[in-house]
Amino acid sequence: MNRSSIEKRQQRRTLLSLAVLGLVAPLAPLAQAASPSKPVVQIWIGPSCGCCKDWIAYLQANGFQTQVDDRGNTDARERLGIKLEYGSCHTALVGGYALEGHVPAREIWRLLKERPKAIGLAVPAMPLGSPGMDGPEYRGRKDPYDVLLLAKDGSSRVYQSYP
Repeated sequence: MNRSSIEKRQQRRTLLSLAVLGLVAPLAPLAQAASPSKPVVQIWIGPSCGCCKDWIAYLQANGFQTQVDDRGNTDARERLGIKLEYGSCHTALVGGYALEGHVPAREIWRLLKERPKAIGLAVPAMPLGSPGMDGPEYRGRKDPYDVLLLAKDGSSRVYQSYP
């Protein structure tokens, strides 16, 4: 049994015990606060970008909350220290890490778990088949692409390759 399920079981036992004592109602907000929440991803996009909106829906379907600013991403990219060569159509911030482009949720979760010393992750350009660039209008076409880990010194390395 993993730690999360053990903690949930302990919370249920505590709430059940309190229910017997008639104390659940006053403690309900505490129980909600104790449950893990979805990470919030702040995202900067252009107002008419369809693939950005598809990536946002993909993130939501994969366990993230989103906050969207549709006034463009150029300023956010610069503020977060992402070089233009790693640029794409949207920029995001989650857990103190920058995200540029169509980064898969699996790699975001990995980043948040591993917590490397880095600026964040980037999928430069807009490769077909990446999340948000995989809709029916692309007719199943896929480009191989790399998710890059962006170092604070401006360099990068491949974090994960997608064939």
